[in-house]
Amino acid sequence: MEIIAHNCDNIFDKLKTEWNQLLNQSTANCIFSTWEWQSTWWKTYSTGNLWLVTCRNDEGTLIAIAPWFIEHAEDGKRIVRSVGCVDVTDYVDIIVHRDWVEPVLEGLADFLLDNQAAFDMIDLCNLPSNSVTHKKLPATLTTRGFEVRVEQQEVCPIITLPETWDDYLAALPKKSRHELRRKIRRAQNAPEKIDWYIVENQDDLENEMEQFLLLMRASHPEKAAFLDEVENKHFFEAIAPLMFENGWLQLAFLTIDDKPAATYLNFDYNNQVLVYNSGILPDEYGHLSPGIVLLAHLIEHAINQKRTVLDFLRGDETYKYRMGGQDTPIYMLEAKLSRH
Repeated sequence: MEIIAHNCDNIFDKLKTEWNQLLNQSTANCIFSTWEWQSTWWKTYSTGNLWLVTCRNDEGTLIAIAPWFIEHAEDGKRIVRSVGCVDVTDYVDIIVHRDWVEPVLEGLADFLLDNQAAFDMIDLCNLPSNSVTHKKLPATLTTRGFEVRVEQQEVCPIITLPETWDDYLAALPKKSRHELRRKIRRAQNAPEKIDWYIVENQDDLENEMEQFLLLMRASHPEKAAFLDEVENKHFFEAIAPLMFENGWLQLAFLTIDDKPAATYLNFDYNNQVLVYNSGILPDEYGHLSPGIVLLAHLIEHAINQKRTVLDFLRGDETYKYRMGGQDTPIYMLEAKLSRH
């Protein structure tokens, strides 16, 4: 096995044709591990020195990518982190071909031991519960003298989607089901003209994204502050077209009297819908619950499209549970050699 650490940004371009092919055969096939996401995140944020590690078998086939970088903390420590950590990326993991998990993790652990002079500690965030980094890497590192700590970091509530919309409603707690039906009924009976749509190929994505960002900013002061950081706004503007070109972007709007009142920016990937961000005009249309009504339409749409999961991603906001979300944990892994 050949294991190489790459420090130049052009490695993303060099791996472009192989990256997603590996991802589709890996244990970590998630939108946030795609070449499009990872390369765009690094181009936008790049908060450290790239340390992207590739593993190839004896035939030269790419069998793993550890998309890492080394951050230089204020206290002088050099910390190995995952490309994507932490704020705009909900899941990150080592990308390993499903048939090569054990030898790759052994090889990476040896690589880290051999290159211990390059870093002081490892801090990997946002690991899904079924992640090989979370489940198998700790023991592999421990046998090589690393002190490893794994803790639950946050939760990602998900809905395992049933066969029909009626089945979905029946599975909700009685109070939540009653409230959702009441809000949908109120919107249906409102004197205003209420409609919704998902942005399709013929629509002007740039204009639609501008409208999304306006609604996102209007929905909460924290979201406005987030978008005031130029790099965050640039990331949204850069990632949306790439997701759209690949058929992974689900940008939806609910309109009231033809005016956008609520929006969701989701990802439709690997037969799952990931609810990434949203926006509303709460002061103008709050009485019509446009955000919840639009979300209900999107859940029904996902069921009709035979998607298996709707993932609310990180955060334990109340509405996620009222809509049927069930917690799945995500983890962080910290490791260091005893000399540190």
